[in-house]
Amino acid sequence: MTSPSASREATVAGAIPLAAESVGDSVRSLEPLVLSLLVLVVVGLVLGGWWAVRWFRRPPGIRLQRVLATHDDVTVLMHPNPDPDAMSCAMGVAAIADSVGTEATLQYSGEIRHQENRAFRTVLDLDLESVEASSQLASDAVVLVDHNTPRGFTGAQTVEPIAVVDHHPGNGAGTEFTDVRTDYGAASTIIVEYLDDIGAAMADEDDSSEFEVSSELATGLLYGVQSDTNHLTNGCSRAEFDACAVLFPGIDEDLLDRIANPQVSDDVLQVKATAITQKRVEGPFAVCDVGEVSNVDAIPQAADELMHLEGVTAVVVYGEYDGTLHLSGRSRDDRVHMGETLRHAISDIPMASAGGHARMGGGQLSVDHMNGIGPSDGISREEFEERLFSAMAGER
Repeated sequence: MTSPSASREATVAGAIPLAAESVGDSVRSLEPLVLSLLVLVVVGLVLGGWWAVRWFRRPPGIRLQRVLATHDDVTVLMHPNPDPDAMSCAMGVAAIADSVGTEATLQYSGEIRHQENRAFRTVLDLDLESVEASSQLASDAVVLVDHNTPRGFTGAQTVEPIAVVDHHPGNGAGTEFTDVRTDYGAASTIIVEYLDDIGAAMADEDDSSEFEVSSELATGLLYGVQSDTNHLTNGCSRAEFDACAVLFPGIDEDLLDRIANPQVSDDVLQVKATAITQKRVEGPFAVCDVGEVSNVDAIPQAADELMHLEGVTAVVVYGEYDGTLHLSGRSRDDRVHMGETLRHAISDIPMASAGGHARMGGGQLSVDHMNGIGPSDGISREEFEERLFSAMAGER
């Protein structure tokens, strides 16, 4: 006679194979589904990788053009007080945007005071808008040219550009496109390469291209390259010479001459004269405080003038405008990186900023903070000049 416990054990033992068989059937029924999912994942990864490779292998000009094509309108934002390089870059981006049906508005903060910059805008008949706050930007989609971090207007820190095209050092980036080439002498050179990427042709060339570069744009870009490289003599890469060769067939010589030879205002000449007559020279370095100025753009022009002095290899000129000291430095001395020199000189002054390239730099600092407002004891103008000389000599 079989005991109840033995009967239960037999029942359980018999159920185990049945359960195992059922599980096996379930697994086998899932195998096609799992395999299908795996195949889909693999295919997705392959296609995604292929698309990513194709995207990043496209020339940057085509990539920027496609980014612009995804927006109905964009703001092309120049740096404060834009120069010919910034304005010509903005012209180029606007032309690329127009080629894909995107409306572009060219905007800037600050003022256009330098006679060369005013002539550039007037001669080329540029439609530029000034902004004082982020709320005045023409669109949410912003493209930065010739700088990589928004600045110079209220709310600038809240702006997230979709694209950045620049040749200055910095960590700024666009959410959809970034092209910063610090080895280039001008941002305009990058724009010229973009135009070549998308198959643009100069207006006077016998070409079937659908994208024709106007004589105004070609002239503007050529002058943008020249102005930022001191007529191809300072901070050039080979790309600058190649860009000028590409642009040459399309330029308007009359427009170029009118931009390059504007009249000079009396206040600019006065600042230059002050720099020349009141400069302080120590060895190969020169520094000058030109006092209060009515035109900030006269300060870098005065620095350029001092660089013509025989035996002088690096200079810093500074002057006061509306409670702010504006610095401008130039160097042709391999030992003096001007951007770093100015940055070191103002490093412990609150709310001061400075930087730039090896050959050219600039900065600003509040006169009140220089005099001791805030967490600083302040320094005199004489002490500040000593700092400048020390920084140029590599002692700070």
